[in-house]
Amino acid sequence: MRHLPLTAGVVFCLAVPLLGQQQQTAQQLQRPGVQVGVPDGRAGGGGRQGGRGRATGPARPAPRSTDGRVLLGGATAKERNGVWLPGGAPVTDANVKDIPFQPWARGVLADREINELEPHTRCKPSGVTRPFLTPYGVEFVELQELQRIFIFDIGGPHTYRTIYTDGRTHPAKLSPSYYGHSIGWWEDDTLVVDTIGFNEGFWLDRRGSPHTERLHTIERFTRTDEATMQYEVLIDDPGAYTKPWKSAFQLRHDGNVDLFEYVCQQMNYAHELMVGSNDSVDRRSPIIP
Repeated sequence: MRHLPLTAGVVFCLAVPLLGQQQQTAQQLQRPGVQVGVPDGRAGGGGRQGGRGRATGPARPAPRSTDGRVLLGGATAKERNGVWLPGGAPVTDANVKDIPFQPWARGVLADREINELEPHTRCKPSGVTRPFLTPYGVEFVELQELQRIFIFDIGGPHTYRTIYTDGRTHPAKLSPSYYGHSIGWWEDDTLVVDTIGFNEGFWLDRRGSPHTERLHTIERFTRTDEATMQYEVLIDDPGAYTKPWKSAFQLRHDGNVDLFEYVCQQMNYAHELMVGSNDSVDRRSPIIP
């Protein structure tokens, strides 16, 4: 199957903070590279330009295991720490106008652009591309003895995704879940991941692209050097789209960060996103729009 990515850009931004902090926010936005609600130095930005967690100069080769296969985890074969953050200048990302939405799905996206009641801001897990678009990053941990790869979502609900690399196939019956059921294999230096069994309780990305339980994804993770990973995904959901479509962007590695405590609701800067055109949002409800 050929993978021909579409062009566009990814916007990494959060909502305006609390009213009492608006003056400070305006000052922050005048500083290059600063984004509201994003820790200093963790805003999207590719390259080796210096700053927190980024070394200057050309990137070193991708680390490899003793058998020669590229590692997706730490900066070296002995170091497992380090997280992957969204790159600031994606190679490609699907342009909204080029995505083959069914009419109802396009209508849902239009509503979500006004009323951003995103499950991720309400501490729910998010599948597909959404975890890779947070300013806190994700961590890859490979346990070769178990033939599994885990992807830990640092921000949000502190959940993790399991990718089985032991040659198994998808079960005949699956209970829909946020991450679905993932099986993976290596094609040279690329980890290919096939996933089905998603529920409808999350957004595909930060902009709010919808999906159904018929969603089937093929992801490709390629670490091109120590600091860079190319991510590509094929979205195949006949319930929401008229044909399959593709998206791709870069991730950058920060070797100075490990998993840390993240309290989802504390100092939540996304309150205005969650309210949108409505007057209020009932946070007591477990129902996700």
